[in-house]
Amino acid sequence: MTPLPLPLRPMQTSQERLPVGEVAGKRAYVRDMFTAIAPRYDFLNHLLSLNVDRLWRRQAVAQLGWEQVPGGTYLDVCSGTMDLAAALGNRVGFTGRVVGADFVQPMLVLGKGKSARVTPVTADALDLPFPDGLFDGATVGFGVRNLADLDAGLREMARVLKPGARLVILEFTTPRIQPLRSLYFSYFRHVLPAIGRFFSNHANAYTYLRDSVLAFPEPEALAERMARAGFREVKWRRLTGGICAWHCGVRSGTK
Repeated sequence: MTPLPLPLRPMQTSQERLPVGEVAGKRAYVRDMFTAIAPRYDFLNHLLSLNVDRLWRRQAVAQLGWEQVPGGTYLDVCSGTMDLAAALGNRVGFTGRVVGADFVQPMLVLGKGKSARVTPVTADALDLPFPDGLFDGATVGFGVRNLADLDAGLREMARVLKPGARLVILEFTTPRIQPLRSLYFSYFRHVLPAIGRFFSNHANAYTYLRDSVLAFPEPEALAERMARAGFREVKWRRLTGGICAWHCGVRSGTK
């Protein structure tokens, strides 16, 4: 992997930070699952969303306010194959650097080359190897629901952001309006797992996707948890009838 030309703080071991039991179990499960489906991940993202995921990422980047510091250093957490990081790195007028951080190295390898302004770094979102207040902004695309400890992950993102910097989260949610809600649940419960299983050759990865989305906090609850983690002016908006939503919050503190 390309080394990161930034000051790093020593990474603590997982044994120092993660408790035993359910949290550690989810962490290991998520890493193994995404390692297994990495080769088909991009293809399935675009197929299962009918390519609308590209639009969602552009809308998330638009909330980041990167134009205020176009030459700054930005972080994409749970970066996967770095589609969201590249959506920022390839924006016209952006002259900075995006760090794509993920603890599944095969995903990062597959995402290399999507943007010359993106640097991949193998890192756990619950224990980011960066000093306090380093980044001018951060994004997370469809990753926070996979964190073994959502609140700890949000606090860690707040820690590495400069006061006044923005965090933008893009995540699936569930529509409220009928008949879209019924169609969505039917698709999510039956069609998505079957298509995902067929193309990824993984028995339950897309069943996990379905279950993790249905169990994830609603947008209002996620906004409250962002506020508790150290973000102010938290706002959110549902997209495409409520299939997903972006959240944006400003890191508390003085610049």
